[in-house]
Amino acid sequence: MPQGGRKVPFSGKAKKQQIQAKKGRKRSEPERPAGAFGERSMRHVRSVHESEDGESDGSGIKVHKINQQPGKGKNLNRYAIHFQQETKEGIEAQKELARKQLVHIPENELEVERSLPFPAELDFPKRPPWDSSMSAADLETNEHEYFDGYLKNVQKKFPASELSYFEMNIETWRQLWRVLEMSDIVLFIVDIRFPIYLFPPSLYEFVIKTLKKDMILVLNKIDLAPAPLVLAWKHYFKNAYPELQVLTFTAYPGYNLRDPSDKEGGLQVRRRRGKMRMAAEGAEQLLNACENIVSGQVDLSSWHKKVAEELNTVYEDDNLIVGKTLEV
Repeated sequence: MPQGGRKVPFSGKAKKQQIQAKKGRKRSEPERPAGAFGERSMRHVRSVHESEDGESDGSGIKVHKINQQPGKGKNLNRYAIHFQQETKEGIEAQKELARKQLVHIPENELEVERSLPFPAELDFPKRPPWDSSMSAADLETNEHEYFDGYLKNVQKKFPASELSYFEMNIETWRQLWRVLEMSDIVLFIVDIRFPIYLFPPSLYEFVIKTLKKDMILVLNKIDLAPAPLVLAWKHYFKNAYPELQVLTFTAYPGYNLRDPSDKEGGLQVRRRRGKMRMAAEGAEQLLNACENIVSGQVDLSSWHKKVAEELNTVYEDDNLIVGKTLEV
Protein backbone atom coordinates (compact mmCIF):
# COMPACT_ATOMS: atom_id res chain seq x y z
CA MET A 1 0.00 0.00 0.00
CA PRO A 2 1.32 3.51 -0.70
CA GLN A 3 2.91 5.26 2.26
CA GLY A 4 2.95 8.76 0.81
CA GLY A 5 6.75 9.10 1.06
CA ARG A 6 9.23 9.93 -1.67
CA LYS A 7 12.55 8.29 -2.38
CA VAL A 8 15.62 10.22 -1.26
CA PRO A 9 18.09 10.98 -4.10
CA PHE A 10 21.20 8.78 -3.94
CA SER A 11 24.28 10.28 -5.61
CA GLY A 12 26.94 8.38 -7.52
CA LYS A 13 29.52 9.38 -4.93
CA ALA A 14 27.40 7.97 -2.10
CA LYS A 15 26.88 4.75 -4.06
CA LYS A 16 30.64 4.38 -4.56
CA GLN A 17 31.26 4.87 -0.85
CA GLN A 18 28.61 2.28 -0.05
CA ILE A 19 30.27 -0.31 -2.33
CA GLN A 20 33.71 0.40 -0.85
CA ALA A 21 32.35 0.01 2.69
CA LYS A 22 30.74 -3.30 1.75
CA LYS A 23 34.00 -4.62 0.29
CA GLY A 24 35.82 -3.54 3.43
CA ARG A 25 33.40 -5.44 5.64
CA LYS A 26 33.82 -8.57 3.54
CA ARG A 27 37.63 -8.40 3.80
CA SER A 28 37.44 -8.02 7.57
CA GLU A 29 35.03 -10.93 8.10
CA PRO A 30 36.58 -14.29 9.06
CA GLU A 31 36.26 -17.05 6.49
CA ARG A 32 33.07 -19.02 7.04
CA PRO A 33 33.59 -22.74 7.70
CA ALA A 34 32.12 -25.18 5.22
CA GLY A 35 29.34 -26.26 7.56
CA ALA A 36 28.40 -22.79 8.79
CA PHE A 37 24.89 -23.06 7.44
CA GLY A 38 24.43 -26.58 8.70
CA GLU A 39 25.37 -29.81 6.97
CA ARG A 40 21.83 -31.10 7.47
CA SER A 41 20.49 -28.04 5.65
CA MET A 42 22.69 -28.60 2.62
CA ARG A 43 21.89 -32.30 2.63
CA HIS A 44 18.19 -31.50 2.42
CA VAL A 45 18.81 -29.03 -0.39
CA ARG A 46 20.37 -31.83 -2.40
CA SER A 47 17.86 -34.48 -1.38
CA VAL A 48 15.07 -33.01 -3.48
CA HIS A 49 17.25 -32.00 -6.41
CA GLU A 50 18.62 -34.03 -9.23
CA SER A 51 22.37 -34.52 -9.25
CA GLU A 52 24.35 -33.13 -12.16
CA ASP A 53 24.56 -36.47 -13.99
CA GLY A 54 20.78 -36.81 -14.04
CA GLU A 55 20.54 -39.53 -11.39
CA SER A 56 18.49 -39.27 -8.22
CA ASP A 57 20.68 -39.01 -5.13
CA GLY A 58 18.64 -40.93 -2.58
CA SER A 59 15.21 -39.37 -2.24
CA GLY A 60 13.77 -41.10 -5.30
CA ILE A 61 12.77 -37.73 -6.79
CA LYS A 62 14.30 -36.81 -10.12
CA VAL A 63 14.09 -33.16 -11.07
CA HIS A 64 14.24 -31.56 -14.51
CA LYS A 65 15.76 -28.07 -14.32
CA ILE A 66 14.19 -25.92 -17.01
CA ASN A 67 16.13 -22.66 -17.22
CA GLN A 68 19.62 -23.46 -15.97
CA GLN A 69 22.08 -20.65 -16.71
CA PRO A 70 25.72 -21.37 -17.63
CA GLY A 71 28.38 -20.22 -15.20
CA LYS A 72 29.69 -20.89 -11.72
CA GLY A 73 28.03 -18.14 -9.70
CA LYS A 74 26.94 -19.23 -6.22
CA ASN A 75 23.34 -18.09 -6.64
CA LEU A 76 23.22 -18.13 -10.44
CA ASN A 77 20.57 -20.86 -10.63
CA ARG A 78 18.98 -20.33 -7.26
CA TYR A 79 15.59 -19.58 -8.83
CA ALA A 80 15.76 -22.09 -11.68
CA ILE A 81 12.46 -23.83 -12.40
CA HIS A 82 12.36 -27.43 -11.14
CA PHE A 83 9.78 -29.93 -12.39
CA GLN A 84 9.61 -33.63 -11.77
CA GLN A 85 11.46 -35.43 -14.54
CA GLU A 86 9.28 -37.54 -16.81
CA THR A 87 10.27 -41.05 -17.79
CA LYS A 88 11.13 -41.90 -21.38
CA GLU A 89 8.22 -44.33 -21.44
CA GLY A 90 5.82 -41.64 -20.29
CA ILE A 91 7.03 -39.20 -22.94
CA GLU A 92 6.66 -41.80 -25.69
CA ALA A 93 3.14 -42.63 -24.51
CA GLN A 94 2.20 -38.94 -24.69
CA LYS A 95 3.61 -38.72 -28.22
CA GLU A 96 1.50 -41.68 -29.32
CA LEU A 97 -1.59 -40.12 -27.75
CA ALA A 98 -0.91 -36.82 -29.54
CA ARG A 99 -0.91 -38.62 -32.91
CA LYS A 100 -4.45 -39.91 -32.43
CA GLN A 101 -7.43 -38.19 -34.00
CA LEU A 102 -9.06 -35.47 -31.90
CA VAL A 103 -12.54 -36.52 -30.83
CA HIS A 104 -15.01 -33.76 -30.00
CA ILE A 105 -17.28 -34.43 -27.04
CA PRO A 106 -20.51 -32.73 -25.91
CA GLU A 107 -20.16 -29.59 -23.80
CA ASN A 108 -21.83 -31.20 -20.78
CA GLU A 109 -19.00 -33.76 -20.67
CA LEU A 110 -16.52 -30.90 -20.34
CA GLU A 111 -18.03 -29.87 -17.01
CA VAL A 112 -15.99 -30.69 -13.92
CA GLU A 113 -16.67 -30.77 -10.22
CA ARG A 114 -15.35 -27.84 -8.22
CA SER A 115 -13.13 -30.14 -6.16
CA LEU A 116 -11.60 -31.97 -9.14
CA PRO A 117 -8.66 -29.63 -9.95
CA PHE A 118 -7.58 -29.36 -6.30
CA PRO A 119 -8.55 -32.34 -4.11
CA ALA A 120 -8.88 -31.50 -0.41
CA GLU A 121 -5.90 -33.70 0.47
CA LEU A 122 -3.66 -31.86 -2.03
CA ASP A 123 -2.57 -28.73 -0.19
CA PHE A 124 0.15 -26.23 -1.05
CA PRO A 125 3.37 -25.99 1.02
CA LYS A 126 3.16 -23.41 3.80
CA ARG A 127 6.07 -21.88 5.63
CA PRO A 128 6.80 -23.91 8.77
CA PRO A 129 6.59 -22.13 12.15
CA TRP A 130 9.53 -19.85 12.91
CA ASP A 131 10.51 -16.92 15.11
CA SER A 132 13.15 -14.21 15.14
CA SER A 133 15.28 -16.08 17.69
CA MET A 134 16.13 -18.81 15.15
CA SER A 135 19.55 -18.67 13.52
CA ALA A 136 19.93 -18.57 9.74
CA ALA A 137 21.17 -22.18 9.79
CA ASP A 138 18.21 -23.41 11.84
CA LEU A 139 15.75 -21.53 9.66
CA GLU A 140 17.31 -22.96 6.50
CA THR A 141 17.29 -26.50 7.85
CA ASN A 142 13.75 -26.22 9.18
CA GLU A 143 12.32 -25.05 5.85
CA HIS A 144 14.20 -27.64 3.79
CA GLU A 145 13.18 -30.50 6.06
CA TYR A 146 9.55 -29.43 5.85
CA PHE A 147 9.61 -29.01 2.06
CA ASP A 148 11.39 -32.34 1.58
CA GLY A 149 8.67 -34.02 3.62
CA TYR A 150 5.96 -32.21 1.68
CA LEU A 151 7.27 -33.47 -1.67
CA LYS A 152 7.59 -37.04 -0.42
CA ASN A 153 4.07 -36.92 1.01
CA VAL A 154 2.63 -35.70 -2.31
CA GLN A 155 4.40 -38.47 -4.19
CA LYS A 156 3.14 -41.03 -1.70
CA LYS A 157 -0.49 -39.94 -2.12
CA PHE A 158 -0.60 -39.26 -5.86
CA PRO A 159 1.02 -41.10 -8.78
CA ALA A 160 3.07 -38.83 -11.02
CA SER A 161 0.62 -39.47 -13.88
CA GLU A 162 -2.18 -37.82 -11.86
CA LEU A 163 -0.26 -34.63 -11.10
CA SER A 164 0.26 -31.62 -13.31
CA TYR A 165 3.59 -29.81 -13.32
CA PHE A 166 4.27 -28.06 -10.04
CA GLU A 167 7.33 -26.21 -8.79
CA MET A 168 9.78 -28.33 -6.81
CA ASN A 169 12.29 -25.58 -6.08
CA ILE A 170 11.83 -24.36 -2.52
CA GLU A 171 13.08 -20.90 -3.50
CA THR A 172 9.93 -20.34 -5.57
CA TRP A 173 7.71 -21.23 -2.62
CA ARG A 174 9.80 -19.04 -0.35
CA GLN A 175 8.91 -16.09 -2.55
CA LEU A 176 5.22 -16.89 -2.07
CA TRP A 177 5.68 -17.24 1.70
CA ARG A 178 7.44 -13.89 2.00
CA VAL A 179 4.96 -12.09 -0.24
CA LEU A 180 1.99 -13.39 1.76
CA GLU A 181 3.65 -12.31 5.01
CA MET A 182 4.46 -8.79 3.80
CA SER A 183 1.22 -8.07 1.93
CA ASP A 184 -1.80 -6.24 3.30
CA ILE A 185 -3.98 -7.34 0.38
CA VAL A 186 -3.25 -10.36 -1.81
CA LEU A 187 -3.95 -9.88 -5.54
CA PHE A 188 -4.45 -13.13 -7.48
CA ILE A 189 -4.72 -13.09 -11.30
CA VAL A 190 -6.19 -15.95 -13.34
CA ASP A 191 -7.01 -16.55 -16.99
CA ILE A 192 -10.78 -16.32 -17.61
CA ARG A 193 -10.66 -19.33 -19.94
CA PHE A 194 -9.95 -21.84 -17.14
CA PRO A 195 -10.01 -19.99 -13.81
CA ILE A 196 -11.09 -22.96 -11.69
CA TYR A 197 -7.82 -24.72 -12.56
CA LEU A 198 -5.75 -21.70 -11.53
CA PHE A 199 -7.34 -20.69 -8.23
CA PRO A 200 -6.57 -23.15 -5.39
CA PRO A 201 -9.20 -23.09 -2.61
CA SER A 202 -6.50 -23.93 -0.06
CA LEU A 203 -4.73 -20.64 -0.79
CA TYR A 204 -7.98 -18.72 -0.29
CA GLU A 205 -8.59 -20.48 3.03
CA PHE A 206 -5.04 -19.80 4.18
CA VAL A 207 -5.06 -16.10 3.28
CA ILE A 208 -8.55 -15.35 4.59
CA LYS A 209 -8.80 -17.58 7.66
CA THR A 210 -5.21 -18.17 8.78
CA LEU A 211 -3.47 -14.92 7.84
CA LYS A 212 -6.66 -12.85 8.31
CA LYS A 213 -5.90 -10.83 5.18
CA ASP A 214 -8.02 -9.66 2.27
CA MET A 215 -7.83 -11.12 -1.21
CA ILE A 216 -8.73 -9.81 -4.67
CA LEU A 217 -9.21 -12.12 -7.65
CA VAL A 218 -8.72 -10.65 -11.13
CA LEU A 219 -10.31 -12.53 -14.03
CA ASN A 220 -7.92 -11.57 -16.81
CA LYS A 221 -8.18 -11.73 -20.64
CA ILE A 222 -11.96 -11.43 -20.64
CA ASP A 223 -11.84 -10.43 -24.32
CA LEU A 224 -11.14 -14.11 -25.07
CA ALA A 225 -14.44 -15.30 -23.57
CA PRO A 226 -18.10 -14.53 -24.37
CA ALA A 227 -19.57 -11.83 -22.14
CA PRO A 228 -22.19 -14.16 -20.54
CA LEU A 229 -19.41 -16.59 -19.59
CA VAL A 230 -17.40 -13.78 -17.98
CA LEU A 231 -20.38 -12.80 -15.84
CA ALA A 232 -21.09 -16.44 -15.00
CA TRP A 233 -17.55 -16.95 -13.70
CA LYS A 234 -17.72 -13.73 -11.71
CA HIS A 235 -20.94 -14.81 -10.01
CA TYR A 236 -19.52 -18.29 -9.41
CA PHE A 237 -16.46 -17.01 -7.55
CA LYS A 238 -18.51 -14.51 -5.55
CA ASN A 239 -20.85 -17.26 -4.39
CA ALA A 240 -18.18 -19.92 -3.81
CA TYR A 241 -15.79 -17.57 -2.00
CA PRO A 242 -17.91 -14.92 -0.24
CA GLU A 243 -14.95 -13.01 1.24
CA LEU A 244 -13.24 -12.67 -2.13
CA GLN A 245 -13.29 -9.44 -4.14
CA VAL A 246 -13.71 -10.36 -7.83
CA LEU A 247 -12.69 -8.05 -10.69
CA THR A 248 -12.51 -8.43 -14.47
CA PHE A 249 -9.79 -7.09 -16.74
CA THR A 250 -8.51 -7.04 -20.29
CA ALA A 251 -5.77 -5.07 -22.00
CA TYR A 252 -7.33 -5.65 -25.41
CA PRO A 253 -10.10 -3.57 -27.02
CA GLY A 254 -13.15 -5.70 -26.44
CA TYR A 255 -15.00 -4.67 -23.30
CA ASN A 256 -15.09 -1.75 -20.98
CA LEU A 257 -15.00 -2.26 -17.24
CA ARG A 258 -17.19 0.61 -16.06
CA ASP A 259 -19.11 0.27 -12.84
CA PRO A 260 -22.78 -0.73 -13.39
CA SER A 261 -23.85 2.35 -11.41
CA ASP A 262 -22.77 4.47 -14.40
CA LYS A 263 -25.53 5.63 -16.72
CA GLU A 264 -24.33 3.28 -19.45
CA GLY A 265 -22.31 1.02 -17.20
CA GLY A 266 -21.97 -2.71 -16.90
CA LEU A 267 -19.95 -4.98 -19.13
CA GLN A 268 -20.16 -3.36 -22.55
CA VAL A 269 -19.22 -5.23 -25.70
CA ARG A 270 -17.21 -2.86 -27.88
CA ARG A 271 -15.93 -3.05 -31.39
CA ARG A 272 -12.94 -0.88 -30.61
CA ARG A 273 -11.37 0.39 -27.43
CA GLY A 274 -8.00 1.98 -26.69
CA LYS A 275 -5.58 -0.34 -24.93
CA MET A 276 -4.27 2.35 -22.61
CA ARG A 277 -7.80 3.35 -21.69
CA MET A 278 -8.59 -0.26 -20.82
CA ALA A 279 -5.62 -0.39 -18.45
CA ALA A 280 -6.81 2.81 -16.74
CA GLU A 281 -10.32 1.41 -16.26
CA GLY A 282 -8.84 -1.78 -14.80
CA ALA A 283 -6.74 0.29 -12.38
CA GLU A 284 -9.87 2.19 -11.34
CA GLN A 285 -11.60 -1.10 -10.56
CA LEU A 286 -8.66 -2.21 -8.44
CA LEU A 287 -8.57 1.12 -6.61
CA ASN A 288 -12.29 0.87 -5.79
CA ALA A 289 -11.81 -2.65 -4.45
CA CYS A 290 -8.91 -1.53 -2.24
CA GLU A 291 -10.96 1.40 -0.95
CA ASN A 292 -13.76 -0.96 0.05
CA ILE A 293 -11.26 -3.09 1.95
CA VAL A 294 -9.31 -0.38 3.81
CA SER A 295 -12.42 1.73 4.57
CA GLY A 296 -10.50 4.99 4.80
CA GLN A 297 -7.81 3.66 7.15
CA VAL A 298 -5.10 4.00 4.48
CA ASP A 299 -4.37 7.11 2.43
CA LEU A 300 -4.95 6.24 -1.23
CA SER A 301 -4.91 9.81 -2.53
CA SER A 302 -1.77 9.17 -4.61
CA TRP A 303 -3.56 6.27 -6.32
CA HIS A 304 -6.60 8.47 -6.96
CA LYS A 305 -4.46 11.13 -8.59
CA LYS A 306 -2.64 8.68 -10.85
CA VAL A 307 -5.78 6.82 -11.95
CA ALA A 308 -7.64 10.09 -12.59
CA GLU A 309 -4.80 11.31 -14.81
CA GLU A 310 -4.95 8.10 -16.85
CA LEU A 311 -8.74 8.19 -17.18
CA ASN A 312 -8.75 11.83 -18.30
CA THR A 313 -6.00 11.36 -20.86
CA VAL A 314 -7.13 11.38 -24.49
CA TYR A 315 -5.48 8.57 -26.45
CA GLU A 316 -5.10 8.33 -30.21
CA ASP A 317 -6.78 4.91 -30.28
CA ASP A 318 -9.70 5.94 -28.08
CA ASN A 319 -12.47 5.77 -30.70
CA LEU A 320 -15.14 3.23 -29.90
CA ILE A 321 -18.58 1.96 -30.78
CA VAL A 322 -20.61 0.54 -27.90
CA GLY A 323 -22.68 -2.54 -28.57
CA LYS A 324 -24.87 -4.32 -26.04
CA THR A 325 -24.43 -3.82 -22.31
CA LEU A 326 -24.58 -6.64 -19.75
CA GLU A 327 -25.13 -5.77 -16.10
CA VAL A 328 -22.49 -7.22 -13.78
